[in-house]
Amino acid sequence: MTPGHARIAIVGGGLAGLVAAWRLVQQGVRDIVLFEARTTLGGRILSVDATGLGVDLATLALDRFDLGPSWFWPAAQPQLDRLISELGLQRFGPFEDGDLLVERSMQTPPLRAQAYGSEPPSMRLAGGTGALVTSLQARLDPVLLRTGQTVRRLRREAQRVELTVADAAGKATVWHVEHVLLALPPRLAVSSLQFEPALPPELSRRWQATPTWMAPHAKYVAVYDTPFWREQGLSGSARSSVGPMGEIHDVSMPGGHAALFGFLGVPARLRRQTPDEVLRTHCRAQLVRLFGLRARAPVGEALKDWASDPLTATADDQDAAGHHAAAPPRSADAGAWQGRLVGIGSEWSQQFPGYLAGAVDGAESGLREALSDIARRTQEPAE
Repeated sequence: MTPGHARIAIVGGGLAGLVAAWRLVQQGVRDIVLFEARTTLGGRILSVDATGLGVDLATLALDRFDLGPSWFWPAAQPQLDRLISELGLQRFGPFEDGDLLVERSMQTPPLRAQAYGSEPPSMRLAGGTGALVTSLQARLDPVLLRTGQTVRRLRREAQRVELTVADAAGKATVWHVEHVLLALPPRLAVSSLQFEPALPPELSRRWQATPTWMAPHAKYVAVYDTPFWREQGLSGSARSSVGPMGEIHDVSMPGGHAALFGFLGVPARLRRQTPDEVLRTHCRAQLVRLFGLRARAPVGEALKDWASDPLTATADDQDAAGHHAAAPPRSADAGAWQGRLVGIGSEWSQQFPGYLAGAVDGAESGLREALSDIARRTQEPAE
């Protein structure tokens, strides 16, 4: 690959971007480049170690805990399950023995109820979902993966697309490619990328109106040496009308540390006014109310507010309900961008928009469209 030139550029180094890059390499297409604005790959896949610190997903480790997506459903998501098998990753089911706790008021003890299993059955990965990133990254030539590189502008040329890319210091470089795969959320693409000429108005409107999954959410994890709640006949699952966490799960890692994980029910705009340490204190207090005094001193903890992450959320996400939305069109059907630009991120998946499985489906189906566009161009006269 000539510096500054490539056949295909992938914008975004989350699961969709990595899957697309790997599938291209498997098909013998190596003249590609992937740009990721973060300093690490993974996108919304984020794992922490037992101390609660972020980890380098390029290193192999099994004792990790997810602050991004955690579960998948093999029976309902065979495309993702096949990828996991292809990568040789280890699956395991959730711990669901014991009672579920229901917290309705600060004035009354939580109620115990019979726990229920997920249907269809859910699974997790040893090493967290970051194991997907680790495995894919290990299969790709590092020269293809350019982290800390933010794509700022896409300009349509006669027979190519010009990308302006900036590093952390603001230094810009220019790349010329034949085709662009957008492996980032549609709303983020519209808000963060400058298109010249502009995208078709209706396509831009549809992308802007598509909520980014997880963008309004915040997640907390507390790590312990042992799953002491199981000694009380508890599953580690809880539902709360009090908060700050509305939903809690046991996310202990077999052969590793124990952990409790929760989704914060506090609205994003209120979280912005509250220091993270205050939110952590309230989360620990809630775990003590539910599971007893042994919950007050985790060996590690972490909080991730996705709404405050500018590489995930926009202003439109601050008041979003956080539901999965229908997928918008992935490409323009007319105009300058037709046949040159395809959205492949999870939100463009027709089957599983926003899910891990959507990232795989979005990448593979979007890649088929892009390769079809490229093949068709080779049969046509030069523009």
